[in-house]
Amino acid sequence: MIKANAHKYSVSAMCRVLQIPRSTFYYEAKAKQDESELTVNIIDIFKASRNNYGTRKIKSDLKDRNLIASRRRIGRIMKQKGLVSSYTTAQFRPQKDTCNESKIENVVDRQFNKQPYRNIVVSYLW
Repeated sequence: MIKANAHKYSVSAMCRVLQIPRSTFYYEAKAKQDESELTVNIIDIFKASRNNYGTRKIKSDLKDRNLIASRRRIGRIMKQKGLVSSYTTAQFRPQKDTCNESKIENVVDRQFNKQPYRNIVVSYLW
């Protein structure tokens, strides 16, 4: 209705009377982009990664294919198509001792008064 009467009345006045935001009118009037090519490429990249890639890696692969899309758009398309990346949690790896972090014998054992004078000297470097 607003589009049909835009030549008679101002858009902002009609939106005020109908109590809708003016931005809604302009958003709905804008032509929607066709995302079919982008969707096909996202699914292709996702399947090629054996269902591992998320939005960041898919975005970088799309850039290699000269296609530009935001992570939000990629995530929305993945959600619509039911694509969920499978990832593993980081596994615990015990740290190997290095020369400065090896186990040191506790000679003093918090018995400071029973030790001879300057028996043990502790120094540290920052």
